[in-house]
Amino acid sequence: MNWPTKKLGEVIEISYGKGLPKDSRVDSGKYFAYGSNGPVYSTDESLTNGETIVIGRKGTAGALYFISDPCWPIDTTFFAKPKNDASLKFVYYFLRTKRLPKLAIVTGVPGINRTTLANIDVQLPPLGTQKQIVERLDKIAEAQKLNDGLIQKTDELFQSLLHKELNPAGKDWEVEKLGLVFNRITDAILPTKHPEQKFNFIGLENIESDTSRLVNISPVQGKFIKSTKTRFKIGDVLYGKLRPYLNKVWLADFDGICSTDIWALRAKEGIILPQLLGAILQQSSIVQKSSASMAGANLPRANKDIFDKIAIALPPLEIQKQIVAKLSAVQDYKKQLLEQKAKLKELFDSALTRSMKS
Repeated sequence: MNWPTKKLGEVIEISYGKGLPKDSRVDSGKYFAYGSNGPVYSTDESLTNGETIVIGRKGTAGALYFISDPCWPIDTTFFAKPKNDASLKFVYYFLRTKRLPKLAIVTGVPGINRTTLANIDVQLPPLGTQKQIVERLDKIAEAQKLNDGLIQKTDELFQSLLHKELNPAGKDWEVEKLGLVFNRITDAILPTKHPEQKFNFIGLENIESDTSRLVNISPVQGKFIKSTKTRFKIGDVLYGKLRPYLNKVWLADFDGICSTDIWALRAKEGIILPQLLGAILQQSSIVQKSSASMAGANLPRANKDIFDKIAIALPPLEIQKQIVAKLSAVQDYKKQLLEQKAKLKELFDSALTRSMKS
C-alpha cells in the first residue's frame, strides 16, 4: 500500500528559534538552550513545553536533534511540533534519512530557508504504523545508547587501570625522561616519486581521539599524496603532535607512511614495550603536559624538547608485561564493543531505510 505524500510543512509546525532573554543565566540549570551544535547552556525559561525537533538553521545548518524536555531553541535554529495525525518522533526519524545540510544556501554563513524545509516531501503512514516504526527504531537506538555507555565505562576503566598499574608509590621503579625510551623516526619519503604504488597513509583525521582506533583507512596511490611523509613500521607508536589535547595515539599493526603532523615513535628494545609506550602516551597526565608545551597560534604543536623531558615511572620489563596483559584484556573487550557498535549502526540504518519506504 502506498502511503500518502505530504509536504513537511503540512506535517509539522516549523518555528524560528529566538534569542535568549537578557536575564538568562548560564548556571540556572532548569532548561537547556539548543543551538546548531546541540546544548548551549541552561536558562530559566523555555519556548517548548515538551517534545520538539530542533534543526540547525545557520552555522551548522541541518544539524538535527529530538528533545524530550522543555528547552529554548536559540535563533540559529528551527523547532517543530506535530500537526494532525503525525508522530513527532516519526518525523524526526524520517528527517534522519534526508541530507538536511545539503539544503543550506551558501551565502556567507550557510543557512536553510524555512520554505525549502517545509517543501520536503513526506510519505506519511497511518498514525498507528508511525508508532510501530518509532517503537522498533527506539529499541535499536536504546541498544546503541547502552553500548555507547559500556564503551565509555571501558575507557574509564582503562584510564583507571593505567593510573593504578603505573603508580610508582611504594615501588622501586626508575624515573626516566620520556624521550629516552623511544627513537623518533625521521625516515622520509616523497610518495609522488612512486605514483602508482599504493601506500597505507595515516593522517591525523584517521586516528580517533581518545580511542587509539583508526577510521576511514584505505590504500592511497603515491600520485595523490603531495608532500613528504614519514615511514613507520609495525610496532611503532604514532602520536599526533598537532593539537596534542586531541589525544590521538595509535600502535601500528601494519607498515605505512604518516603525516608530518604525527611523530612515529619506536620503543627502545629492552627498555619499554611498544604497547606500554602507547598506553603511557594516552594517560591524561601526559596529554595535559604535552598540551601545555604547545606552540603556534593557528596550528599549535607539542614542543619536542619539552615533550621529551616529561618524566615517567618505568617498571621493569617483567612488570611491564603483566601491565600490558591487563590493559590488553580491557582493550580486547572494547574492540568487541566497537564491533557491536558498528553492527548496531548497520542494523539501525537498515531498519530506518526500510521503515521509510511505503
